[in-house]
Amino acid sequence: MPVKLLPLFDNLDNIKDNDSHVCLSFDEFKDDYNQALIFLKSYTGSLGTFNAYRREVERFLHWSWLVKEQSITRHNYQAIEEYVHFCINPPKSWIGLKKMPRYKLQEGLRKPNPEWRPFVVTLSKAALKKGVEATRDQYSLSQTAIKDIFAILSTFYNFLIAQEYVMANPVALIRQKSKFIRKNQGKKQIRRLSPEQWQQVLAAAEQLAAANPEKHERTLFMVSALYGMYLRISELTVSERWSPTMNDFYQDSNQCWWFQTVGKGNKERQIAVSNSMLASLKRWRHCLGLSSLPSSADNSPLLPKLKGHGGLSDTAPIRRIIQQCFDLACENLIRQGKTLEAETLTEATVHWLRHTGISDDVKIRPREHVRDDAGHSSSATTDRYIDIELTERHRSAQQKKIDNITD
Repeated sequence: MPVKLLPLFDNLDNIKDNDSHVCLSFDEFKDDYNQALIFLKSYTGSLGTFNAYRREVERFLHWSWLVKEQSITRHNYQAIEEYVHFCINPPKSWIGLKKMPRYKLQEGLRKPNPEWRPFVVTLSKAALKKGVEATRDQYSLSQTAIKDIFAILSTFYNFLIAQEYVMANPVALIRQKSKFIRKNQGKKQIRRLSPEQWQQVLAAAEQLAAANPEKHERTLFMVSALYGMYLRISELTVSERWSPTMNDFYQDSNQCWWFQTVGKGNKERQIAVSNSMLASLKRWRHCLGLSSLPSSADNSPLLPKLKGHGGLSDTAPIRRIIQQCFDLACENLIRQGKTLEAETLTEATVHWLRHTGISDDVKIRPREHVRDDAGHSSSATTDRYIDIELTERHRSAQQKKIDNITD
């Protein structure tokens, strides 16, 4: 009887020391499973990192056990190359048309979801808006995803070496990664809003706030914070590691206002608060019936739920709210005859607001200041947002001729 393709690891809150269906189906590979479980549990401090590592390790184990029918201890570098080719072109039966939960609650117990698949077709937001239906032939693996495979599997094997479970890292032995990963001689393009698009998104948030302040003054503050302080969406929501409150805005002994947050990699940082951002905070607090600025004792939620108590603890509502601003901005752009601006805006995500804020500020602020406010680990990351050289290169290209005939 063939083994069903079922998830191996639950989500961060429900991951267990063992799973009965894994033990029954893959008993001969239980040592692989236990090592992978220990590895994943070492990344429970960051939801994003845990999910990424779980995805890659889970796929790799499925391929090792179901396709190669061997333990991960027996793989050499040729097997890793074979696996990457498999990920680029997986069987149709391994591909889902939409993301599905790995486990479902049945009679009080969490059970693996048979509709889940290791690979998923991803359509652009523009295609989804046009009603395009996903097909398995549309599946493709991005260059970023291929890089993730090499990076995460290499980290996994280094862990297994430390555990004395394997003797060598087969991923590190691959010398020809370039046949899988394209090299880019220039800087990677930053996905961000144009000045016109940003102004329309901000105007849309203000339009919503004017029409329904009880609901959308919060929306306007969200948009302002995501752009003005380069926040990630996770930095606005309550989690085990972080609960944003009003007194995360604070004034130092020099009368300077700062915002303290915990970001990617569980790193704490302080963000310089601009006069404009401070005005946005005052407007938001006025809507809530609070004093203009928070005291050190004001630990009320930064973004309270509209219904119920406490702060927003899910990123999904924020994504929906910001998307509402994007949609309204698109409508306004189309009404103004700016169809190209509207079309590119349909691809925007919440994270584009962070990119846009950084890109706009690095033009007028010292690079090191933007780096620290953004929480970048190095100035090289911040440099990716500086496009002065590209602009100059494009300007000089306008004088190139094709016919070589002088005027």
